[in-house]
Amino acid sequence: MVPNVEELSGIQKAAILLTSLGPELSVQTFKHLSEKEIDQLALGISELRRVEPEEREGVVDEFIQMVKAKDYIAVGGFEYARQILEKALGPKKAEEIINRLRANLKVKPFAFARKADPDQILNVVQQEHPQTIALVLSYLDAKQSSKILSSLPQESQADVARRIALMDSTSPEVISQLENIIESKLNATGAQDYAFTGGVEAIVQVLSGVDRSTERTILSTLEKDDPNLAEEIKKRMFVFEDIVTLDDRSIRLVISEVKDEDLSISLKVASEEVKNTIFRNMSNRRVDTVKEEIELMGPLRLREVEEAQSRIVSVIRYLEETGDVMIARGGGDDLIV
Repeated sequence: MVPNVEELSGIQKAAILLTSLGPELSVQTFKHLSEKEIDQLALGISELRRVEPEEREGVVDEFIQMVKAKDYIAVGGFEYARQILEKALGPKKAEEIINRLRANLKVKPFAFARKADPDQILNVVQQEHPQTIALVLSYLDAKQSSKILSSLPQESQADVARRIALMDSTSPEVISQLENIIESKLNATGAQDYAFTGGVEAIVQVLSGVDRSTERTILSTLEKDDPNLAEEIKKRMFVFEDIVTLDDRSIRLVISEVKDEDLSISLKVASEEVKNTIFRNMSNRRVDTVKEEIELMGPLRLREVEEAQSRIVSVIRYLEETGDVMIARGGGDDLIV
């Protein structure tokens, strides 16, 4: 009696497949495996009993279907792959292959949506609960999320931004259900560990891509509802190293507003690009003074450097608020005409 292919373990299937490929292809395959995987496969091959032709054919056929399914997923996502496989193999077998690929590929949730146009996603999610919108945006590409967040009604923007920043973990079941709903709506127009997403860094990346008007609206609302969160976001919106993105006039203005001590401490561990950008916008005398202070400076705690850099960033953000300095952002709000 030929054993059912479904009863074989993954190692047994891999061993049968490799022996079916022949020595040359098997050797090439082993070159791409880790030492542990090689040991497991070598043991699996050594333990193989007689493999019936029907059994070998079943393993090879399953492998081919898995490869095809992977290609289908790359083209149109899991739902597209499922539809194709169901027509070819039936619902049960299709579901088995899809589930196996989901586990093996460890595809990041909403991978299908990252290929979609932001406007299409907006049309699908804009009527959903703010928590649902936040969850979806936290998994998308930051540029996509920025555009979608900017397009939401102003009264919803800060709420969604706050939910992204405070998001901790979401059960895989909830994510899977939501994926199916969103993917189904878009088509119409891993492991069981909890999936972590969102957080302050996620909303900082999103806000960095929105236009200045949207950012002001969101931060202004957050300052009222959650001032600590708003301050944490603002601290990370523009980091000290981003000073190289400012134009020379803005850099000279910033330099004129900060103390030499803060400048020296901040530049002690700065990159050469940052140092050169700042030094070329200073007088030779002040450059010599700052360089001398850096040379004479003893060891510093990282916290001291970060605090000095934070004070300079605060000056930059204040000058931006007054309109004296412009930070490049997404959208068209800050275009110079």
